[in-house]
Amino acid sequence: MADAKVIPFDEDTRTRRGAPRSRGRAAARKSGEASGANALAALPVEDRTVRDAAGTAAAGGPDAAATESTAATGAAPEGARDTQPRPATEGGPLVAALGQAADRLLGGPWERRVAHGLAFLRRRVTGDYEVDDFGYDEDLTDQLLMSLLRPLYESYFRVEVKGIENIPAEGGALVVANHSGTLPLDGLMMQVAVHDNHPAGRHLRLLAADLVFVLPLVNELARKAGHTLACAEDAQRLLERGEVVGVMPEGFKGLGKPFSERYKLQRFGRGGFVATALKTRVPIVPCSIVGAEEIYPMIGNAKTAARLLGFPYFPMTPTFPWLGPLGLVPLPTKWTIQFGEPIATDGYAPEAAEDPMLVFNLTDQVRETIQHTLYKLLVQRRSVFF
Repeated sequence: MADAKVIPFDEDTRTRRGAPRSRGRAAARKSGEASGANALAALPVEDRTVRDAAGTAAAGGPDAAATESTAATGAAPEGARDTQPRPATEGGPLVAALGQAADRLLGGPWERRVAHGLAFLRRRVTGDYEVDDFGYDEDLTDQLLMSLLRPLYESYFRVEVKGIENIPAEGGALVVANHSGTLPLDGLMMQVAVHDNHPAGRHLRLLAADLVFVLPLVNELARKAGHTLACAEDAQRLLERGEVVGVMPEGFKGLGKPFSERYKLQRFGRGGFVATALKTRVPIVPCSIVGAEEIYPMIGNAKTAARLLGFPYFPMTPTFPWLGPLGLVPLPTKWTIQFGEPIATDGYAPEAAEDPMLVFNLTDQVRETIQHTLYKLLVQRRSVFF
């Protein structure tokens, strides 16, 4: 019987634990180098010279190898780019695709959006936000309401904004715009336009009709978004506080006019907005909105239904009420909102607000400016939808 080979216990333990692995690799490298040296010695002199040059280039790293190869052949060696480090996406292509989809859905880097959302929820739960005496909740408006309106503004109506710099960077200002579209989406789009495009990040406080503050849910949302009752007292208080206030003097006459009278301004009331601007000595900024007239082409008015519901009108369009809820989907028209040059009022004395002739003239000037700009924008427009 052959003698059994005795394996020391300590050596076996070290082998299993992997202790001598680094020494084994080092020994292997030395053995390989020695074998390579012996093989090199066996080569002819000219082959040995080529191997020496390759070894020198390898010792200098990828750049040196590329330089040596380029000097010898006049071109970069094949596969030289493969030696450069490549950025790797953590988690693989599936995670990268999901991240890109989340970015598109959330309108930006999804990690930042999620962090902002969590911070917003924390403020709502802890009550760490402010509401002014009009009910305006700036935090809710910035983080939630504007985010809900922004896809409609950017992707559906594709609103183009011009002359936003005409709204002053500080102090009060009165923005006066035309009103149309059957439903008051034009006021909301104008609010997003100021919020997202003004260099000073100003907020537009809209004056709304009584009906807005009677409807359930709409009333609360309107207050939270900064809207207030269209009366001289509220407008004056906001302007004296240095806010940007928006008003649409046509009211329901402009909002509910038939499609055949599109882009023809209705009467601007008695000029109460001009008197308020004169009292507070703030500039009046004319605003012209093109595109809202065609979102719900109003071809009829069911007056009986309007009286029963307490509405100023009950619209009938090519899709509503015939298609039911689908008829409430607006047509995807292309919008342009242009803010004109401000009309100064600080050159008048405060008592000028009591001069009916001056108020009438300024009202007519604002109306004509908006009407002229509407015609100009309509001439420049290529299509209702593009």
